[in-house]
Amino acid sequence: MQGLVKVSQFFGKTFAIWVLVVAALAFFLPGQFLWIGPYISILLGVIMFGMGMTLTVKDFGEVFRQPKSVLIGVASQFIVMPLLAYALAKGFNLPAEIAIGVILVGSCPGGTASNVMTFLAKGNTALSVAVTSVSTLLAPILTPAIIYVLAREWLEVSAASMFTSIMKIVILPMILGLIVQFFLKEQAKKSVDIMPLVSVIAIVMIVAAVVAGSKDKIIESGLLIFAVVILHNGLGYLFGFLIAKLFKLDYSSQKAISIEVGMQNSGLGAALAAAHFSPIAAVPSAIFSFWHNISGPLLATYWARREKK
Repeated sequence: MQGLVKVSQFFGKTFAIWVLVVAALAFFLPGQFLWIGPYISILLGVIMFGMGMTLTVKDFGEVFRQPKSVLIGVASQFIVMPLLAYALAKGFNLPAEIAIGVILVGSCPGGTASNVMTFLAKGNTALSVAVTSVSTLLAPILTPAIIYVLAREWLEVSAASMFTSIMKIVILPMILGLIVQFFLKEQAKKSVDIMPLVSVIAIVMIVAAVVAGSKDKIIESGLLIFAVVILHNGLGYLFGFLIAKLFKLDYSSQKAISIEVGMQNSGLGAALAAAHFSPIAAVPSAIFSFWHNISGPLLATYWARREKK
């Protein structure tokens, strides 16, 4: 078991490399990965089940211990990133399907990777976990509503069907994870150590499926999507930090809010895009998944070194 834990930690630390390698393989050998497409929602469900197994009552208790900070983090998550996505879609005059994809990933809650990055950055990790948990629980309502308001000028959006999808692939697996943790505490603790490996495999497979199914569109507009994703992610970090500073949160909380806002649950974005729109709409989420796992560690390393000084 200890050997498996070490393998899990290794894959967690080298996540971005595996995403890049598998994305390249899927691009050049798409036929080998197209079979994954129908399983994207199941793979995301596995990730959310793992998230449920790691959550504790203490994590939700932070909502009451730091209500102002959690409110600022959640509000920033669902206001800053969607509006940035909309502005980038309009500013770059993106094609409809790509615009939808950018707004989709911007409307998703934070991902669990943000908690790890906040810890590495010596930020307020308890706040980060609380914001991720609350934003994930609010996602069935807020994500479809935001997408409906911002994206309907490009394509028809069904908020009701998105609500159902998010309940099935996010909330239900997360609740099941919480139930397993409650009734099988010891087994759950042992399993948590290998969840990074499971999450890496699942996300890498999702990215592979998206890239394989969208090869032609990526060739056509890949650089544009990449530029938009980098801007979206970077501006998310910046605005998250500035908003936390504006509301006079402490420095460790500023770092937590910055990372929470900048890093998204891109797996959810890809799953919703594939289920409700088209494979190309999932490409921004796939690229975001790769990129924020490069930018996040870089930002966390900078802040950690600054803390030491």
